[in-house]
Formats: sequence, structure tokens, C-alpha cells
Amino acid sequence: MRTVAALVVTILALWQGVIWLAGMPPFLLPSPLAVADALWINRAEIARHAGFTLAEVVLGFTLGSALGAALAVAMGFSQKLTGVLRPILTFSQTIPVFALAPILTLWLGFGMAPKIAMTVLIVFFPVASAFLDGLMRTPQAALDLAQVMGAGRTRIMRHLRIPAALPSLATGLRLAAVYAPIGAVIGEWVGGARGLGALMIHANGRMKTDLVFAALLVLSVMTVIFARLVAIALHRLLRRYGV
Repeated sequence: MRTVAALVVTILALWQGVIWLAGMPPFLLPSPLAVADALWINRAEIARHAGFTLAEVVLGFTLGSALGAALAVAMGFSQKLTGVLRPILTFSQTIPVFALAPILTLWLGFGMAPKIAMTVLIVFFPVASAFLDGLMRTPQAALDLAQVMGAGRTRIMRHLRIPAALPSLATGLRLAAVYAPIGAVIGEWVGGARGLGALMIHANGRMKTDLVFAALLVLSVMTVIFARLVAIALHRLLRRYGV
């Protein structure tokens, strides 16, 4: 805790020092006190927008994780399916996420749906990729033993391969928990009137840079807390399975 506190104080001191030395105007770089003041004055509005963003993150993370894990299991059952879909998954990551946001907004409208879809797209790949790698690394000796004992493919997947791949799945989920808010905010930037991303865009258009920084601070704290909660849940899950 002392290290974290010292780091925060150092960042704030450097921030304020840059403003003093460079003579930065408030509309370009507000002071830490100005940001804190904006956070307090607009706390109700920020909390309301943060609630929408959090809902998009949780829904998108849950759906994206479920879809990614399901596809990894399906690919784990079939080498042919893996050979077909893995290059497609890799190719999909070459498409910039920003390029998809306007298209999703056009297709799904300006509500929560395109933001959730953006979050799903960002979460889906790390979960599917990490889980599939774990499923493919099941020790061959364990697989041979299970087959000798008469276990079928479904029982092997359920009782051997999936438990053995849980650490890899957990790694993918931890990464996805950090990336998930990015998808929601990008969707809010492109089109929407609710959420922290929309609040930042509107505040920036009115030259309220202090409010932009306040919303960004709340988003960062929310991301850290969300990622931490996911990590705690995964730790308990792995302990339950003795991994």
C-alpha cells in the first residue's frame, strides 16, 4: 500500500509540475485539484454514466467469455474444425476495432447493443485462444490412460481436458477483464448518449477537459476493480478444482 501511495503522489506531483513548468492552460491539461473538483461537482452524472458502462462491460464480458470458451471446446473436439477456424480467428485480429464500431452502430442502433457487441469482440479472442491452447496441451499420457480405461471423447473432455486447461482459461479471462472496458468505451465514443465514453466526448466538445479527466479516472478505477474481482473469482475456481 505504501508503494502504491508513493506512486500516486509521485504521478500527481509530476502532473502538477508539468503544468507549472510548461504553463499549460486548463483546457489542455487541468490540474489534479481541478479534476478532483470536477469529479465531486459532477459525481451524480458520472455515476449514472458509469453504471451504463459497467452494465455493458459485464454483459459483454460474460457473453464474450461464454462464446469464446464454447468455441474452444468445439475446436478441441475436432482437429479439422481447428484447422479451419484458427486462421480465421487470427485474421479477425488484423481488423482494427475502431473500424468495426461505426458498422455495429449502423446495424444495431445507438443503444447498448453495439457497445456490448464491441466488448464481446474484444473479449472473445483472448478467451478462445488461451482456452484452446490449454485444451491442446493435455498430457498425452493422461489421454492414453483415459482411453485405455474406456473413457469416450466427451468424458475425456469434461473430466480431463477441461480441468487441465483451466489455468489457461483463467489467463485468457484475466486479460479479457482488462480489455473489456475498451470495447464498451469505443462503442460509446462512436455513437451513444450514455456511458463514460459518451460523457468524455460531450465534455471534450464543450472544452471541459477536467470532466474528461474525471470520467477517465473513474473508468480506470472501475477497470482495476472489475479485473480484480474477476481474478479473485478465478482464484477460487482454480482452488476448487485443485489447480
